[in-house]
Amino acid sequence: MRIETGRRSVTALSTAAVALVLGISEAWAAAGRPSPWETGMQEMVTELGQSMSNFHTYLVWLITVICLFVLALLLAIIARFNERKNPVPSRTTHNTLLEVAWTIVPVLILVAIAIPSFRLLRQQLVPPQADVVVKATGYSWYWGYEYPADQGGFKFDSNMITEDSARKPDQPRLLGADNAMVVPVGKVVRVQVTSADVIHAFAMPSFGVKVDAVPGRLNETWFKADKEGVYYGQCSELCGNGHPYMPIEIRVVSEQQYAAWLAEAKQRYASTEDTAPIKFANAQ
Repeated sequence: MRIETGRRSVTALSTAAVALVLGISEAWAAAGRPSPWETGMQEMVTELGQSMSNFHTYLVWLITVICLFVLALLLAIIARFNERKNPVPSRTTHNTLLEVAWTIVPVLILVAIAIPSFRLLRQQLVPPQADVVVKATGYSWYWGYEYPADQGGFKFDSNMITEDSARKPDQPRLLGADNAMVVPVGKVVRVQVTSADVIHAFAMPSFGVKVDAVPGRLNETWFKADKEGVYYGQCSELCGNGHPYMPIEIRVVSEQQYAAWLAEAKQRYASTEDTAPIKFANAQ
């Protein structure tokens, strides 16, 4: 009876611990922005980001198993081969089976890492046919976005909002931008990334996207956001004293809102230098 009661108690405590961890994880891993006390990745809203998150979780479990196995071996060696139990030390110098095992097992571990790693790498580097193309250029220290002719043929700059009075209540400090990149939900977006001066990096955690912006070189990445919302990133390269003030704000909107934004953006950005933020029609 006591054993059964103990088992029930352990089960109840385990269930409560798992629920607590899952609840905290959901609270910490918000989509689109960092959260207080966040310990893991942000919530992924793209298939690419979810694949990357799954691979990260897979590696964490694999590393945990390896560490526990090595710890068990160390404890077994300490318990069985200490000086008290072995006053006369063994003079064994070779063990063929052991030497083969510690050569083959690491190779198998690397293969177990390489196969999903190469699959994820191919997914990142071989983008599908793009529905929207946006060119992102890093400057010291802000971002410029350019939409091609089939999307209106305009460009604008995106600077960090420095005044608290100008920042919207839902915009996080040091991450809000006066002009956001706007893309439609559920569409493949190819981002061509370059730099006008020093090396920058275009990074959006919730999309699983990060690529260097190198002067004289045109790199590219892609994403397909499955959820509408506002997502924040930053330059992830130590590019200079303005490095922490290069936020990236991407607004994922419906196709109707995107079409309305394009119509207004063509008029505002195509013929003027006005870079005031555009308001969305029917935006929530």
